[in-house]
Amino acid sequence: MELLPLSYINQFAYCPRRFWYMAVQGEMVENKHVVRGVINHERVHSEGYETSAAGVVVRRAVQVYSHSLGVSGVCDIVEEDTAGELTPVEYKQGRRGQWQNDHAQLCAQALCLEEMTGRTILRGCLFYFGDRRREEVLFDGALRAATIGLIAAMHASIALGEIPPHTSQRARCRGCSLAEVCLPAETELLLAVGGGQWIAGSRQ
Repeated sequence: MELLPLSYINQFAYCPRRFWYMAVQGEMVENKHVVRGVINHERVHSEGYETSAAGVVVRRAVQVYSHSLGVSGVCDIVEEDTAGELTPVEYKQGRRGQWQNDHAQLCAQALCLEEMTGRTILRGCLFYFGDRRREEVLFDGALRAATIGLIAAMHASIALGEIPPHTSQRARCRGCSLAEVCLPAETELLLAVGGGQWIAGSRQ
């Protein structure tokens, strides 16, 4: 099974069509949100580790993978306390949104760590640069099942070989760096006029 980047979980949960453009067609367009995210991650992606005054070992830019799930990537930070409990920490630009895609990406990191270490990961944390807030995320059964389901759906989408339809949640198109590639409003207009013709080489 091809190992897909962990970051694609976030993309797929947000919009399967955006995921397809990035994973299959290699599309990537920078806008201010993308650039800001890259800059913020550069600040935490310097490899190495340190030990806090409380004895917590903080490892940065930790490479993780899961062959059983078919994903791999990098944890921004993995903390290990004196009892050996591991806590992945993911940094995000902006403020916490109303969607749970960040939680699924973080949970996937924990699933990778569990496969690699044999330890159970109970919780992780999300840190949002926009509001300087650290949010604890519990990896309960529901989140684990949802995350595994998203990963399976990603692989199934690629195996199917068909671009997903536009999202019905059009609010997600605002601010999307691939809006000018996806053209949701323009495609909708063409469909209304042309009755569902072949557009740009694919069935829309």
